[in-house]
Amino acid sequence: MERKIGIIGFGNMGKAIAEGIKSRYTVYVFDIDKNKTLNAASLQVAQSIQDLAKNVDTLILAVKPQDFDMVLNEIKDYVKDILIISIAAGMTVGYIEKYLGTVRVVRTMPNMPAKIGQGLSCLSKGEYATKKDLDFVEKIFGRLGRTLILKEGMMDAATAISGSGPGYYFDIVESRAEEYKKKHNKVLKEFIVSLAEAAENMGFNHKEAIVLAKATGEGSDSLIAKTKLAPVELKKQITSKGGTTEAGLEAFHKTGSLTEAARAALIRARELSKKG
Repeated sequence: MERKIGIIGFGNMGKAIAEGIKSRYTVYVFDIDKNKTLNAASLQVAQSIQDLAKNVDTLILAVKPQDFDMVLNEIKDYVKDILIISIAAGMTVGYIEKYLGTVRVVRTMPNMPAKIGQGLSCLSKGEYATKKDLDFVEKIFGRLGRTLILKEGMMDAATAISGSGPGYYFDIVESRAEEYKKKHNKVLKEFIVSLAEAAENMGFNHKEAIVLAKATGEGSDSLIAKTKLAPVELKKQITSKGGTTEAGLEAFHKTGSLTEAARAALIRARELSKKG
């Protein structure tokens, strides 16, 4: 039986997920801003959140943290047998389970290069989700790049490293533009080494740190090449006001250290986090 996947929120990441999976699954989308779904080719556009929830067996919550409670309230009567996948930064599985009850939840943290199929998505399973559920979520996000399964306690740290990491890379490329043109691989390699060191300082083991840093660096580098957008423009796209990337970049500009950048981003991620 073909899986039916619903995506609530059709911003940058919701759109990237839909584009990555629409050839394999029937995908329903909803966004409160109807203009965003006007040209949603090969997708089923739902007229309301409830309309979407009634038609799917998997629901991806791709909304901003400030809209999250409203969405949980809208779906709570429809989710008994649905797999919930949340990509909202800072929203813990415990928080979602407390709101919705004994539902199957997998929390994910994809990063910006998912737009071109070279992202890194960190995944963490809730109490009621099964191994089969986790395998399925891995399959979905595997279409957007690499995946890494983590304990939920490390998800805020993943936000600080791989979630905000592209912003650090764009900033470095912008500030070292001439060197980047001549010695592109050197700049990339130095970034990967420094980000891996920052990841180990955040508590990741060596193997995880290498996966996080390599995928983040290489994916961000490919994003510059494929979109042909200026690094400053890509940095703007990832830096939300009051978000983790903004906090990380402020610390990076003061100290020149990616470890300090990641530490500041982690503190901000924890401040924004809603726990169970």
